[in-house]
Amino acid sequence: MKVYFEQIFAVTAPGLEEVCAEELRNIIGVDTSVEPGGVRFSGGLRELYLVNLHARIASRFLVYVGAIRARDFSTFYKRCVQLPWGRYLKKEMPVLIRASSRSSRLVHTGRLAETIEKAIHHSLGSFSASAAAGSGQLIVARMEGDLCRISIDSSGELLHRRGYRLQTAQAPLRETLAAGILKLLKWEGETALVDPMCGSGTFLIEGALIASHRPAGAKRGFAFMDWPRFRPGLWSQLQTEGERLTVEPTVTIQGSDADASAVEAAGMNLHRAGCFSQVALACRNIAAVKGVQGAGLVICNPPYGLRVGRDEDLVPLYRQIGDVYRQQFAGWKGALLCPPGRLADATGLKLKQVATLLNGGLRVTLFKVDL
Repeated sequence: MKVYFEQIFAVTAPGLEEVCAEELRNIIGVDTSVEPGGVRFSGGLRELYLVNLHARIASRFLVYVGAIRARDFSTFYKRCVQLPWGRYLKKEMPVLIRASSRSSRLVHTGRLAETIEKAIHHSLGSFSASAAAGSGQLIVARMEGDLCRISIDSSGELLHRRGYRLQTAQAPLRETLAAGILKLLKWEGETALVDPMCGSGTFLIEGALIASHRPAGAKRGFAFMDWPRFRPGLWSQLQTEGERLTVEPTVTIQGSDADASAVEAAGMNLHRAGCFSQVALACRNIAAVKGVQGAGLVICNPPYGLRVGRDEDLVPLYRQIGDVYRQQFAGWKGALLCPPGRLADATGLKLKQVATLLNGGLRVTLFKVDL
């Protein structure tokens, strides 16, 4: 019997919903519905496996289990037992339940989670298995009014954990955010990419993965692998197909940083990602950065003063970024991720706002400029 999921929800960071929807359409060719915080679509096991394997922007993929309408916990429990838990969970599988409640009589989220867990074990005929802190199969329950929508996570660890980054520099950029930014800037791996303040190398690695067409999730596992209806043969086939799509990048990807420890971390991450030979890496101050021939994108995520360098006056640094962009990258596209206002203005560049994003909980702006 063919497995079909009526609703799959791609959770994304705010500001990345549209580019995530575009990416999903390119991967699996289905209709998508963009909503605040994500993208909704339908598909079978093949589609679910493909998006987890290839998607670069989504944070996780939630599969809709069912909805319960109830005004008391007794009714909620009885209806929760009837949901098709056996499709997604094995007996004694530890579960982690995240519940939220809004405008509902069932306001106690802790009791909601406990009730769902008891209903699962009743339904499966199993005893309660204790999940270690933060572990277990994630189940998400959202109670609004009298209706609770329940979904199960197919991804496991958040998808920005590609499996390559063990070394970090200060204030690292999430991989999903970096990939989303490159997509917002319409960089598809066909022109050069330079990051003169590369930190632990996130833009460089994501750029190399894009340019080589390598699946973002090739080096990690997923929660759906533990589901009762997991098809290892299909998964292996899709992995092989993904490997066949891989090409050797023909564009220049170059990064540098003034911090030697950051450059070392970037190099180690590049090695683990299998991209070291595809990226030119150096330890140098941004003032020493030289341009690259041909067309391309120069991008950086400099200190904001709110995260690192709190007590520093960063205006001279941003003025220097503007000078290097103008003098070394004339004719290129430029991009900058930083808060709007004093620091962005200090670059002296005619910056245009592309999107408002969250980086490490801070609201920042993605700017672009024609140099």
